[in-house]
Amino acid sequence: MTLAEKILAAHTGKKKVAPGELVSVRVDLVMANDITAPIAIREFRRLGLSRVFDPKKVVLVPSHFAPNKDINSAGQAKLMREFAREQGCIYFEQGQGGIEHVLLPQKGMVVPGYVYVGADSHTCTSGALGAFATGMGSTDIAVAMATGEIWMRVPHTIKLVYHGKLNKWVRSKDLILYTIGQIGVDGALYASMEFHGDALKGLSMDSRFTMSNMAVEAGAKVGLFPVDEVTLEYVRARSKRPYTVYEPDLDAQYAEVHEFDVTNLEPQIAFPHLPSKTRPLSQVGDIKIDQVFIGSCTNGKIEDLREAASIMRGKYVAPWVRCIVIPASNEIYLQALREGLIETFVEAGAAFSTSTCGPCLGGYMGVLAEGERCVSTSNRNFVGRMGHPKSEVYLASPAVAAASAILGRIAGPAEVVH
Repeated sequence: MTLAEKILAAHTGKKKVAPGELVSVRVDLVMANDITAPIAIREFRRLGLSRVFDPKKVVLVPSHFAPNKDINSAGQAKLMREFAREQGCIYFEQGQGGIEHVLLPQKGMVVPGYVYVGADSHTCTSGALGAFATGMGSTDIAVAMATGEIWMRVPHTIKLVYHGKLNKWVRSKDLILYTIGQIGVDGALYASMEFHGDALKGLSMDSRFTMSNMAVEAGAKVGLFPVDEVTLEYVRARSKRPYTVYEPDLDAQYAEVHEFDVTNLEPQIAFPHLPSKTRPLSQVGDIKIDQVFIGSCTNGKIEDLREAASIMRGKYVAPWVRCIVIPASNEIYLQALREGLIETFVEAGAAFSTSTCGPCLGGYMGVLAEGERCVSTSNRNFVGRMGHPKSEVYLASPAVAAASAILGRIAGPAEVVH
């Protein structure tokens, strides 16, 4: 069996599961946020249910329109907060949490071998820990909150193997953008993406989370990294929960295998309006920008902020460019404060803000006007994703985003750091 099949089999009580099979799966953790939880809670009530299956396995996180941007979003957060209090669920208030996809692994709440379901498509981020982490609709999450189980079709698995050594300014964001560019936004539809190869062995957990986060942009159900010492070091420092390490069998059956030599890979830019419309930096041309966003569950981690700050240190954001930096969690915010990164960003003319999704989904704190262009370290650049339908979002790594903020156009860090 593949890694996904191994984990799912263990949670169904079966010795073996196969792609396409419909199974009932026991879950270890259920999550919803301030946009999706209210729908799940209403469905939970409509079913006549009174208690969640286990309040210590249900986590609610305000992250998308929090701190509340208006009266409606305040009502959404209030409904979720009151439900969490009534049920005794785990709840992270603003200033105590952040974006759920970064927060829960940091808090040691997701560990290898888990089945973790969340009412948000980027729940797949935690696949980097060797956990079957996947997003589901709010109605499915209502049932998961009530029963501790979900039903699903076992996904087929696509194996992705990366050979070679990464160039100086190439990061995991470039790897996943390149991959999506190669296979397309439906290239892994309802599949498990399994990441392998020598080029990935040196990647930090922050970098791995970035790749798993964007598996869904290729249509995948989950993006899984096999567990190694890097994973275990991360987990041991954060969690006391028991965990199980699963490994794919040597004779596992893969639906597809893609191999990439990334030795000569350049930083990648995803052009509007799909994550698959990627180009190497050398083929971008002269594209003036109005805004840069460094943050989101994809690239708002401490490693990302350190790199962006190292490029922006002693420099200043280009005139007429807004640069918005948002750490993905309160823990990252504090670390950035202690390391002087916040001072670096503010001195460079950037706005630094509380841990939230912010402009990633066009919520607030960086909404784009008609005709404006933004370089974003987030995961999606669909039409209207960050504001006006006639605005444009270009996806890139934090290094490219920081350099672009300084030069006022899409640019690589090599142009800024000599």
